[in-house]
Amino acid sequence: MEIKIQSIHFDATEKLQAFIEKKVAKLEKTYENIQKVEVQLKVVKPATAQNKETDITVVVPGTTFHVEKTYDTFEEGVDTGVDALKVQLTKYKEKTRDH
Repeated sequence: MEIKIQSIHFDATEKLQAFIEKKVAKLEKTYENIQKVEVQLKVVKPATAQNKETDITVVVPGTTFHVEKTYDTFEEGVDTGVDALKVQLTKYKEKTRDH
């Protein structure tokens, strides 16, 4: 599984990148055939609350899953984004198993 982290308009700290990689790696427990995960972090309107946009795209054979979250911190966005993706991957796995 390839993990690509992009930070737009700021530099992501090593601590943040390590956190993201650790969280995203857990997705493989839900679905084994993940080819690529792209995480895009963006700061919108730096002076306001809820200004951290987290975009996570997961590529599996045959389809792509995408989730977009906006929170006060990137950690929160990644956390809830990964949880939402787990749900999507679980549903997809069950659907493909039935066929």
